[in-house]
Amino acid sequence: MKIAIVCDVLGKKNNGTTIAAYNLIDSLIAKGHEVIVVCSDEKILSDCAHVQVPTLDLHFKALNNYVSSNDIAVAVRDDRIIYNAIKDVDHCHIMMPFSLGGFAAQICQRKGISSSAGFHVQAENFSSHFKLMNAAWFNSVVYRLIRNRLYNRVNSIHYPTEFIYDLFSKYRPTGKPYIISNGVVPIFKKLDDVKRPDEYEGKFVILSTGRYSREKDQITLIRAVKYSKYADKIQLIFAGDGPLKKKFIYHSRRLKNPLKLALFTREELVKVINYSDLYVHTAICEIEAIACLEALSCGLVPIIANSRRSATRKFSLSEHSSFIHHNPRDLAKKIDFMIENPAVKQELSNKYLEFSNQKFSLDDCMDKMEAMIIETYKENVKKMA
Repeated sequence: MKIAIVCDVLGKKNNGTTIAAYNLIDSLIAKGHEVIVVCSDEKILSDCAHVQVPTLDLHFKALNNYVSSNDIAVAVRDDRIIYNAIKDVDHCHIMMPFSLGGFAAQICQRKGISSSAGFHVQAENFSSHFKLMNAAWFNSVVYRLIRNRLYNRVNSIHYPTEFIYDLFSKYRPTGKPYIISNGVVPIFKKLDDVKRPDEYEGKFVILSTGRYSREKDQITLIRAVKYSKYADKIQLIFAGDGPLKKKFIYHSRRLKNPLKLALFTREELVKVINYSDLYVHTAICEIEAIACLEALSCGLVPIIANSRRSATRKFSLSEHSSFIHHNPRDLAKKIDFMIENPAVKQELSNKYLEFSNQKFSLDDCMDKMEAMIIETYKENVKKMA
């Protein structure tokens, strides 16, 4: 099949949506499909067709700083380029409900082209930047807007978790639902021969992975360490990047061991996960959190925020692996328990390995994504006949 993947935002692999896009592109190419990627990024994969649209030139300093600090390029809608890119494809899959994706959906609707769209953006990802994350009315407006812009215009909708399906189905989008995990790349697995850096010897290493932003709430983990009985022993590593980097540096200045902030390659991150002692996921809003699943796939035990707006809370397999979200004192207690009970932690490690291997294999998930595309295409052909 000839398949177009439309990405309003692509860029570096420093967020879950971008990684999901690249994984899908790689998989479809490997399965023999002809893939056309529509985005504004120049450095796209060399073994697929690439249609480049202009990059948004932001005139507002605050927005410009936010975009640049996240290493992302926001695409500008160019009607002629988008139309020519997708007018002859068999199927179009749209990653995000922004300008490019919305217009691509309109073209597919008008021309009867088979289409699907992924649900990778929560309203809170947007409203948090305006300090309206807890404003239910504002989040509702956002969901209705993206429903009308995209999800009422496509044939099928890909939901990474039941959590986000349950949430968005209340707005009654017309696209047929498919609940499929984005999956975990096979490179993320338990390794027995990883050497911990000398600088961390004798430390209890806690890893947290994700974009540095308000809704990820990593600041709660920094505060929790200050309440821990073992503050002098704990070494924090924040794998990622983002606009709150300077804030984290400021708030961590009194930690006994300096906070490590770094953006790792996949190969580097696998090693970091394997030499870490604990994974903490503090996000208040999360659709799936592949970063957390990558840690579980290596057997690293997590402590996960129990926020009702996060799908990740359902990955917790024990009361010891869950804490009251945005509550550093409760998180500190759970961290201390893990330090004091290594046998319990080891038992949980085995459970998380089995859990992740059963449900989140990338190959299985990508097979389901391909099946969704083919089924959507066939149903569309019947409808148009």
